[in-house]
Amino acid sequence: MRPANHSTLNAALVAGETSGDLLAGLLLDGLRSRWPELHSAGIGGQQMVQRGFQAWWGYDKLSVHGFGWDVIRRYPEIMGIRAQLKKRLLLERPDVFIGVDAPDFNLDLEAALKHSGIKTVHFVCPSVWAWRPERLEKIKRSVDVMLCIFPFEPAFLAQHGIAATYVGHPLANVVPMQPDRAAARLQLGLPANCPVVAIFPGSRLSEIKHIALRCFRAAALIHQAKSATKFIVSAVPFLQSHIMAAAVACNMQEKLLIVNGQSHPALAACDVALVASGTATLEAALFKRPMVITYAVSALSWQIMRRKQLQPWVGLPNILCQQFVVPEFLQDAATPPALANAVLTWLEDSVHQPAKIMQIEQRFAALHRELQQDTPHLATHAIENILSL
Repeated sequence: MRPANHSTLNAALVAGETSGDLLAGLLLDGLRSRWPELHSAGIGGQQMVQRGFQAWWGYDKLSVHGFGWDVIRRYPEIMGIRAQLKKRLLLERPDVFIGVDAPDFNLDLEAALKHSGIKTVHFVCPSVWAWRPERLEKIKRSVDVMLCIFPFEPAFLAQHGIAATYVGHPLANVVPMQPDRAAARLQLGLPANCPVVAIFPGSRLSEIKHIALRCFRAAALIHQAKSATKFIVSAVPFLQSHIMAAAVACNMQEKLLIVNGQSHPALAACDVALVASGTATLEAALFKRPMVITYAVSALSWQIMRRKQLQPWVGLPNILCQQFVVPEFLQDAATPPALANAVLTWLEDSVHQPAKIMQIEQRFAALHRELQQDTPHLATHAIENILSL
């Protein structure tokens, strides 16, 4: 048992993508407030490094998408990294291992560490309530406590004998309840009085491959219909060149403002967001923005995903609201004309049916309030509890 007043904690963390890096960075703030002499290391990104995290590998090494060739091609490298990491952690024996999302990588690693007596935490429950329920047994074997970002998850996990704590969604405390659109447009150099569409084509290379061209071709159609529309694209830094290549392929490089990161200013500035399904859809909801959700993977990945899907919704705002609050266009339905028409409908509603836009804003504001918790404190408290067992 660790002394209650102990100021040192050795924590190993793995975050596998941009959203995990952001969540882990916020968690590290909470850990350091409890353990001032925190030492943290593992796999992560810039948000974590800024908090003193020692990145043995960057999270881009784990970035894969779907179930097809991208996974097969990268599998040996990723498994090699996991084997090296497991060997090092079993030798160094940190006080706690925290897997941040990335369940395909983290759960097996957590199982091995837990079996050896190292405390294990998983931050962000895999969406076993939406698809792949077979993961529940693996979670039970792998995790001492699950930190849940959605309020319905702990009760669901308890039914399967898994200890869990609701900690709220960290982004709900980062995003202002009333975003300042004018200030964001000024920051990004966008006109104050024109339609703005923010495009989020994904945070993985394979997502750019399958989604970016559709979104950019949709933007071209939107521009044809409403030539005053401005487009801002939030690019993950290491994918910026690939996103620019997709823009060039659509002959849209002069019409797309591609920014390095800056996802929050882009969402604050826009009237409508065109978003690849994932954490960015929740961010758009927290910014109270109407959106069109899209997703596409390889044909093989799509067949596997469809067989394992448990709910009719894919986008997080729709899942949390338990209805199609915003439209989703997936796989073959995600055509540029369909995406363009859906975005144009929102833009028209903002002019001719403001009550419809207000209704969306109010629903997302209620969701925002529900997700607002002191996440770093609650997560740190849950970790402290398992360390004392």
